Amino acid sequence: MYLCIVTKNYLDSIKFPSDLRNLPTEDLPKVAQELRDFIIHTVAIKEGHLGANLGVVELTIALHYVFNTPEDILIWDVGHQAYGHKILTGRKKNFHTNRMLGGISGFPKREESTYDAFGTGHSSTAISATLGMAIAAQLKGNNTRQHIAIVGDASIASGMAFEALNHAGVTNTNILVILNDNAIGIDPSVGALKEYFIKVNLDGAPDTDNIFEALNFNYSGPIDGHDITGLISELKKLMQIQGPKLLHIITKKGKGLRQAEENQVVYHAPGKFDPKTGDLYPKSNELSPPKFQDVFGKTLLELATQNKNIVGITPAMPTGSSLKYMMEAFPLRAFDVGIAEQHAVTFAAGLAAQGMQVFCTIYSTFLQRAYDQIIHDVCLQKLPVIFCLDRAGLVGQDGPTHHGIFDISFLRCIPDLIIFSPRNEVELRNILYTAQLGLELPIAIRYPRGRGNELDWQNEFSKIEIGRAIELKKGSSVAILTVGIMAHNAMEAINKCSAVDKIACFDMRFIKPLDEKMLHVIFKEYKTIITIEDGVIKGGFGSSIAEFSALHNYPNKIELLGIPDVFPEHGSVEELQQLSGISSAEILKKIEFYI
Repeated sequence: MYLCIVTKNYLDSIKFPSDLRNLPTEDLPKVAQELRDFIIHTVAIKEGHLGANLGVVELTIALHYVFNTPEDILIWDVGHQAYGHKILTGRKKNFHTNRMLGGISGFPKREESTYDAFGTGHSSTAISATLGMAIAAQLKGNNTRQHIAIVGDASIASGMAFEALNHAGVTNTNILVILNDNAIGIDPSVGALKEYFIKVNLDGAPDTDNIFEALNFNYSGPIDGHDITGLISELKKLMQIQGPKLLHIITKKGKGLRQAEENQVVYHAPGKFDPKTGDLYPKSNELSPPKFQDVFGKTLLELATQNKNIVGITPAMPTGSSLKYMMEAFPLRAFDVGIAEQHAVTFAAGLAAQGMQVFCTIYSTFLQRAYDQIIHDVCLQKLPVIFCLDRAGLVGQDGPTHHGIFDISFLRCIPDLIIFSPRNEVELRNILYTAQLGLELPIAIRYPRGRGNELDWQNEFSKIEIGRAIELKKGSSVAILTVGIMAHNAMEAINKCSAVDKIACFDMRFIKPLDEKMLHVIFKEYKTIITIEDGVIKGGFGSSIAEFSALHNYPNKIELLGIPDVFPEHGSVEELQQLSGISSAEILKKIEFYI
């Protein structure tokens, strides 16, 4: 006779938080282990955000155990740490589709679940949204609903978070801000507030000069964010306290996976790795073209070595933007200002006003947060700040909150701003060189996420003439006008078409100023003009060509290809280009139609 011991699988029995609440508290550490293992295994195979999710496993369980979600509202700031939340709220079965085309989103999304009370993706929005919902509950006479914002120590240092704290502190709403303090965002946190948190962690909560109590918050903590029993006890106590509250918890990003704890920057989103060992798979020895971000970072370092007036700025993305190379070599001339895009832009303007040559590198999607500063503090004063917009265009699995598809449209309408989009690594290198030679106006240089196509890119610098386009191929009846990496898709399509000699291709390079001399030649020689861009069509590059045509009364047929008037979902860049009609296959169909 054999004794068969069946180990209970708690996670399979939890479809929704109501199932979780039926468990005794002593079983919750086992749920935490299973949830952590499930996240590790899934992300190892499917990719995604890892470290942030491992760090909030116990917090996620405690929140859904104590609060009556979805009636009580949880809002995850940024949202890339909400995998455990999704798994516990009815999406475990579909979690293998996370960030895939047609699958669930990698961020909270209102239309996906009633448990996702507010969509997030960018930082520092949760307190404002939570406060709005809490005041709405008051106005409707609901004084029992709880409203919880989970915010990281990097995000709470942002201006918007402080604006919300300042407002919330003079209300009497049922709002609880949970400060998830792990001393890191994607890169290590920076600034005076970080130093304050370090002091609090070492010495305990100070009796005086508590920054949150000064803002009228009932402050508690810091407590261990991995102690489920302690978290549950504290959350239950806070439920009974009226008015704005802040719970300070200490967590470790990557908790439960040794490699993720030891190398938190890499394991923020490590790509595929061995789920059994936790080790990254060995990189291929095959020589690959560089990432555009590394072309920027290494070229800037090369230029800064020769030009002592060069200064670099990034808002919390030194690794993602590759400004880290300059920061390591010239720490006094390269600044990570934290999650503070508005400050980054006006800080850059101040430096430029004193004759420094400032390279301000910001993801395209995050530049949206500093629009007024671009107009008011930079362009209005014609300060020659050099904006380097990483992740321009479709970015893939991070989806609509991160696609850099609006920059052309929202920048093109601003006077006294140059806009350039390089088609390859060599062009990016040369425009960086050109910009540091000295420009009379600010410039925005937009380039995509990922790798290019050029292996031999570190050549001798060559100055680029501002406003000059390049003819890539001659033709006879159809002219394709591209900006940025769309030149590659266009040329690939042209080389496969049935009448290759009829199709011309021009890399316009400068979205502003346009090469009007070249455009007059094109409109006189070609009956059909097709524009291709990796941004939204409305107000974009193609629109500028249509405006040129209307201004000069040209009768040519103009076809605009780009992102349609929708928010593209998550999926691979290739899939999204196909859906948007700007893949080489879709461009080929359009060419064949016109010939």
